[in-house]
Amino acid sequence: MNINPLDILKNAQKIQEQMGSMQDKLAFISETGSAGGGMVEIELNGKMEVLAVQIKRAVVDPNDITILQDLVAAALNQALEKIKERINREIGAMAGGLGIPNIPGIFGRT
Repeated sequence: MNINPLDILKNAQKIQEQMGSMQDKLAFISETGSAGGGMVEIELNGKMEVLAVQIKRAVVDPNDITILQDLVAAALNQALEKIKERINREIGAMAGGLGIPNIPGIFGRT
């Protein structure tokens, strides 16, 4: 297999340009995590910033705030996991368009 160093440089430049574009796009993608059957929801953007927190009134028990804290943590963790998966899909699609081989674990590819 012959590898042309100029092709590698071209692909590296394309990747760098597309990564810059991806950075800009991160603010516009969002995912919502939920816990307690939707009683607590947290929305994050691709920059891992919390956009919204919604808590149903039925969850708030003045005698036991621990349940609410656990639900908020679970919803946040779920939203973070969804964002990570989405970023991996975006990077994987970008890498596939550049002719980068499908290597499991690289750029979120399986």
